[in-house]
Amino acid sequence: MVDADNFFNKIITGDETWCFAYDPEAKRQSSDWVGETSPRLKKPKFRRLRIKIVLIIFFDSKGIAHKEFVPEGKTVNAEFYKGVMDRPLKRIHRVRPAPFCSRFFSFLHDIAPAHKAASVCQFLTPKIVTTLYYPPYSPTLSPPDYFLFPKLKMKSKGLHFADVAEIQEAVTDELKEIQKEEFSAVFQKLYDRTKACMYASGAYFEFKKKARVFDKKNQS
Repeated sequence: MVDADNFFNKIITGDETWCFAYDPEAKRQSSDWVGETSPRLKKPKFRRLRIKIVLIIFFDSKGIAHKEFVPEGKTVNAEFYKGVMDRPLKRIHRVRPAPFCSRFFSFLHDIAPAHKAASVCQFLTPKIVTTLYYPPYSPTLSPPDYFLFPKLKMKSKGLHFADVAEIQEAVTDELKEIQKEEFSAVFQKLYDRTKACMYASGAYFEFKKKARVFDKKNQS
């Protein structure tokens, strides 16, 4: 019988996301208080600047296991991602030696073509690395989507960075501020959400923000 808590604590999940030199503020961030008789303020529409870079990151319940920025001009295709996978393995060997040597860990990915490409699977198979995949269209099960990326980007919204180097520095600093306890909590949340999905038997439901329960839709 699998120890579920221990199993989820041995998961290393990863994904990639764009980081921009300027990302407009969310509506809630840019809201201003006005009186009842005051005219509504007109806010200019801003667009993300073209200066941007892709962040690839892997983390587990203990914290960041590996991160890197994709060099300008490179595309995250199967060939590139195969090289990416070699670097977190070497990093895990250094920072997580016990699970690495026992191979008691799993990579958890979404089903992006580069992640599940045959060449990537062939690269990982002889290294005895287990790879897990989320179901399609399941951002509520993806810790990068429901935790790390929103947390990372919310702090940089509305800020301007002059170049890629400044973006990298800001992202690195923000990642260092995330506490170990937050990573541990997010994998407990993954466990809870996975159980909820299994209970729903494929039906659509919405997670409540302040409780580990869910509202099942279209109940008979």
